[in-house]
Amino acid sequence: YDATVLAGTQGMRNHAKTDRILNLALQEKLPVVLFAEGGGGRPGDVDANVLAGLHVGTFAAYAALSGQVPVVGVVAGRCFAGNAALLGCSDVIIATRDSNIGMGGPAMIEGGGLGVFTPEQVGPSDVQHANGVIDVLVDDEAAAVHAARQYLGFFQGRTRDWITPDPRLLRAVVPENRLRVYDTRAAMAGLVDAGSLLPLRTGFGVGIHTALARIEGRPVGLMANNPLHLGGAIDADAADKGARFMQLCNAHGLPIVSLIDTPGFMVGPEVEKTAQVRHVSRLFVAAAALRVPFFSVVLRKGYGLGAMGMAAGGFHAPFFTISWPTGEFGGMGLEGAVRLGFRKELEAAAEGPERDALFTKLVAQQYRHGEAMNMATTLEIDAVIDPADTRAWLARGLASCGGARTPARPFVDTW
Repeated sequence: YDATVLAGTQGMRNHAKTDRILNLALQEKLPVVLFAEGGGGRPGDVDANVLAGLHVGTFAAYAALSGQVPVVGVVAGRCFAGNAALLGCSDVIIATRDSNIGMGGPAMIEGGGLGVFTPEQVGPSDVQHANGVIDVLVDDEAAAVHAARQYLGFFQGRTRDWITPDPRLLRAVVPENRLRVYDTRAAMAGLVDAGSLLPLRTGFGVGIHTALARIEGRPVGLMANNPLHLGGAIDADAADKGARFMQLCNAHGLPIVSLIDTPGFMVGPEVEKTAQVRHVSRLFVAAAALRVPFFSVVLRKGYGLGAMGMAAGGFHAPFFTISWPTGEFGGMGLEGAVRLGFRKELEAAAEGPERDALFTKLVAQQYRHGEAMNMATTLEIDAVIDPADTRAWLARGLASCGGARTPARPFVDTW
């Protein structure tokens, strides 16, 4: 769309022209990049004898591309109404910081009796990035085009050249003190080809990081728990983000690598008000429909249903599930398990140093019982490895898999 021509609005001839190219893209399986800046429908259009124009096929045609070809939406400036509706059907939305995105612009809002606003007040980028609408936020349109090219590159096969990061640096990612927090994005960057990481939806669902990247030139999807947010516990937003990311990778045949460090799904009365039960279960449903290889690496905490959700439904569901020596496992977090399972023993001890010492002793026992090596001896996981060997394990796993199976009819959830 060209914002310099009638504010980039959609007229009947415009729709006919758009439909033509969208149908060709679907027919020839061509990726589509939509520059969506514009004001939506065009009131007073006299190019055709129609009334409401609700019969146009553009929106259905654009939506039909989902899961069939990569679809990228790019916004620089104002994007409202019909333009925003098309944008929302895209696999990813790349937008500039000066963008405004909304299902209705100022004129429509005022016409509906909802108040008078400037365009800059409607859907500014900081709002749309934090709520998950914008996947990649950039400074300007040139950077947006660069990001779009990088994104499309992941669906064009393996590259011949790559730069391998120093694998030994992975040994220092997880602190020796299990109570110290760290940034799992360091593990993500250390596993993939240097410069290949493209983070997605960074402002939303921050409990799980998602990104596209390459390992020895092979494109992959990468997801990781974020211990810096709720200790790595998975809330509704993070689950939505992870599940939708799995759909994206599945639709376009990208293997998935999951880096696990979570005490489980977030719980509590306030959390349940967010429809937690439905949202977190999306991880299981999305994983059950995967046609692409899935690999799990436990960095530290692997507890409860949250860890299972990060492992495509269970530790035996992935092509392999491996752990670093820092891995610790259980049906729930160690401290909580001790408080629940040994409540009588703790209450029987004198409050203060005696009770604290008993609690520490019991937690240490639980840790030894659920440490990575014990998990491997019972075949609940496949191996415990040197973190420096992780990239090599993943490269061999990717080379061993037969590739994606053909799905019935994939699509990428708009949310």
